[in-house]
Amino acid sequence: MASNHIPKISLQSTDLETQITPVEIDQTNETKDFDYSRRSQWLRAAVLGANDGLVSTASLMVGVGAVKQDIKAMILSGFAGLVAGACSMAIGEFVSVYSQLDIEIAQMKRDKESGKDQKEEEEEKEGLPKPFQAAAASALAFSVGAMVPLLGASFIREYRLRLGVVVAAVSLALVVFGWLSAVLGGCPALRSVVRVLVGGWLAMAITFGLTKLIGSSGL
Repeated sequence: MASNHIPKISLQSTDLETQITPVEIDQTNETKDFDYSRRSQWLRAAVLGANDGLVSTASLMVGVGAVKQDIKAMILSGFAGLVAGACSMAIGEFVSVYSQLDIEIAQMKRDKESGKDQKEEEEEKEGLPKPFQAAAASALAFSVGAMVPLLGASFIREYRLRLGVVVAAVSLALVVFGWLSAVLGGCPALRSVVRVLVGGWLAMAITFGLTKLIGSSGL
């Protein structure tokens, strides 16, 4: 009589590629659990400063170029925009961050009076906003952005070519800034690039059109 007993065969996976070590799991979880909001304060200041410097200076230069073909007038307007904008960004960021600092210090004093743990208080002090650092970062970022259209226009005498180079250089820089902000912030890159690029184009087009209109009216 044939036996109904069927021997069991145990299969062991020997594929080393499918084995996941604890270190790999920890690295994966660390990447997924990374809080991109930690970068929000300095990222906002840096991206806002660079983008503002790029767009505002380029728009100013394009606007002046709409009524004056002289390269000196365009460069001087761009340089004035760089200095004024960098100072404005630094002062605005300093005042804003200092106000935030005052609020957080006042809250820490109230927490101390209510008997808050000293260790938690020291950790909060380390995380307090730094007004001077934020102001310097904003001014530097603005200056970096503003240098792009200035360098693009500095060595080209022919009027139309100069305007085209400025717009092209600014567009390339906007793409880079949009992509960089998306990567650092963990956001979709394409959406960020399109948003920044279209915004910059609109600013330059509106400034050029309105300045051209006013200049041609003889005011």
